[in-house]
Amino acid sequence: MNGQVLLFVCLCALDAVLGQASYSIPEEMTRGSLVGNIAQDLGLEIRRLIAGKAKIYSRNNEEYVELSREKGVLVVKERIDREELCAHTALCALHFEIVLENPMEFYSVIVQITDINDNVPSFEKNEMEFKISESATIGAKFVLERAVDFDVGNNGIDNYELKPTDHFALKLQNNADGNKNVEMVLQKPLDREREEQMSLVLTAVDGGEPRMSGTMLIHITVLDVNDNAPIFTQTTYKAAVTENSPTGTIVATVTASDADGEFNSKISYSITNTLDNVRKIFTINKESGQVSLIGNIDFEKSRHFQINLLASDDGGLTDSCKLIVDVQDVNDNKPQINIMSKSNVISEDAEINTVVTMINIQDIDSGENGNVNCFVNENMPFILKTSKNNFYTLVTDSELDRERSSEYNITVMCSDEGVPSLSSSVTLTLHISDVNDNAPVFERSSYEASIVENNTPGLSIFTVKARDADWNQNARLSYMLEDSSVNGVPVSSYVSVSADSGVIHAVRSFDYEHLKEFHFRVRAQDGGSPPLSSNVSVRILIQDQNDNAPQVLYPVQTGGSVLAEMVPRSADVGYLVTKVVAVDVDSGQNAWLSYKVHKATDRALFEVGLHNGEIRTVRQVTDKDAVKQRLSVLVEDNGQPSRSATVIVNVAVADSFPEVLSEFTDFSMHDKEYNDKLTFYLVLALAVVSFLFITCLLLIISVKVYRWRQSRVLYHSNLPVIPYYPPRYSDTLGTGTLQHVYNYEVCRTTDSRKSDFKLDGAASHNVLVMDPSSTGTMQKIHSERNILDEPDSPLEVSLK
Repeated sequence: MNGQVLLFVCLCALDAVLGQASYSIPEEMTRGSLVGNIAQDLGLEIRRLIAGKAKIYSRNNEEYVELSREKGVLVVKERIDREELCAHTALCALHFEIVLENPMEFYSVIVQITDINDNVPSFEKNEMEFKISESATIGAKFVLERAVDFDVGNNGIDNYELKPTDHFALKLQNNADGNKNVEMVLQKPLDREREEQMSLVLTAVDGGEPRMSGTMLIHITVLDVNDNAPIFTQTTYKAAVTENSPTGTIVATVTASDADGEFNSKISYSITNTLDNVRKIFTINKESGQVSLIGNIDFEKSRHFQINLLASDDGGLTDSCKLIVDVQDVNDNKPQINIMSKSNVISEDAEINTVVTMINIQDIDSGENGNVNCFVNENMPFILKTSKNNFYTLVTDSELDRERSSEYNITVMCSDEGVPSLSSSVTLTLHISDVNDNAPVFERSSYEASIVENNTPGLSIFTVKARDADWNQNARLSYMLEDSSVNGVPVSSYVSVSADSGVIHAVRSFDYEHLKEFHFRVRAQDGGSPPLSSNVSVRILIQDQNDNAPQVLYPVQTGGSVLAEMVPRSADVGYLVTKVVAVDVDSGQNAWLSYKVHKATDRALFEVGLHNGEIRTVRQVTDKDAVKQRLSVLVEDNGQPSRSATVIVNVAVADSFPEVLSEFTDFSMHDKEYNDKLTFYLVLALAVVSFLFITCLLLIISVKVYRWRQSRVLYHSNLPVIPYYPPRYSDTLGTGTLQHVYNYEVCRTTDSRKSDFKLDGAASHNVLVMDPSSTGTMQKIHSERNILDEPDSPLEVSLK
């Protein structure tokens, strides 16, 4: 680096500025040249620069310096021309901030640009002409054009030289603004007759290394006798003009007088500024001396102008003055809102005063026109906090709730204090990320459902439903059974719940006669971390089904002996012979029993009570009535469809026991013969069924072997296999080949949630048999192997 590096780091007591660094570099440095080790100078580590996404923020959006995060240094990004960047300002510096995130910090950096001698002094005109009267007195002054050197300091114009010096000498006069007025002073009388034309060379030399120079040729024409120069009424004029004034606006009028008369007293006015752009903005009427605008005037670019004016007569005599023009500011610039750093997403559990966005506000107007006030739209959980240097931070002001509002459009409005006030705004979109802060809520406080007994295992009973106000994974619900038991058996042996849908399935077939209702709890749990859950109580009611036939308790049916009721021949009408007593284990109307005579030896002799089962005589018993009377009483329930049972009641119409005994001995033998015939037919039927079963089994095996051999032949011949199924054949995985097969499989939980089920085994069938030793009563043989409490065994459920 050619220039000297100056560095200081100071900790400031500002809300956001943590330090400041200053450097000095010469202009025209090549790209990539080192400016300074910012990480070392600010006491920052390289990983902090990388993790904090360190970047440079420049207010004017022109970046001549860039930051290398990996090395922690500042390097030159673009060619820096001090004259282009700062024009005539002696001190030229770049101001920018280095911003870091997580947490948000920024540091102020000032890079001073020093001048090098890269510009040659030059004159606006290559030649300058003067008409000077020969009567000009010794000491007469002639203002010369100043040279322009865009360099500053020692590299600017250091001196002027005038050659030859026979008649004129050079006089330099320092102005308050640091510039020099160049005047040519007559030091020897002119003689037009001896020398009418003169040529001089004015040289401007700067003070840089190496020294550079520029020249201008001066042509002098000696005139005859004009011995009075014009004189301005004031050496300094002052005026004020409002910025953005239209072209043609008169700024001021200057006046000069000449004591000469007639032709020699005619004065011409002109502007002699050459260094700046005064001639592009102002013009002067040569005759009247009115200074007016010809260009746009902007307070933010130049707050005042110094116009150098020249009054000259036709004799070549001149006088000079200056016009100081002050520019008055108007409110013509809106506040500029610059987003330095912002977050697009913020968690709903963010703490109060969490920084969302850092904003820098600029208004290049001055005074009240540049005072800016910012605010955000109302009813928002955010506020703007201000700090010095027009920095604002948007922070949370209250707790956030994504379920109430998942997105905010925050409008930052900034307005100045000018009249009329100007304003600008920017809208920031902020998304609120979800936190698992809401537990699932069931649609009901409790559930109640019913299911008819003898259901199919795996049957869907009903569905529980919960909702979670959270979003995405936090709202993804799983349902499960809570551990409980029903009559000492885990509730998972009775029902299961689908983890995804909440559908309650019956695991077993329910029997109303053993279980009328039961309770359990279902828990809904979300997928958040940590997960939240809630539970609900479920009541299952078992509805009765007419699946039990009436059972006759009296009279008792025995296989080895015959019981008879005795009715004396003297019995009157309505005599109570006996009473048939029966029960039905079903409930409700399924257990309402009715009695009626199905068969009777003499229907006109006896009747049975429809609801009480009492057998009474209908008429008077006579001697013609047979001693042996046999009644078949049908007991029927009120279910749909109804079930029934029959009972044989033997009645002996006699007055003495010996008479009854002789008659019923033959009757017993007749029953025995009847039972023997019935047994024969049952054995025959069993043999026929066994034969048909064995035949079907052999047929199935033959078909299987045939298909296997065909598949082997097709496999070796590479021909396509076309399966053949015999008519009315159903492949039931070994469960049989009957056309109607009733196979039920048990639903059992496989994991700790007790919410899924698998299929275990097939169910058995009910068998209705006739007790060969009975007198006609139908008995239902119900066998059920309940192994739900044995987790590794298959379940057999009797079909009713």
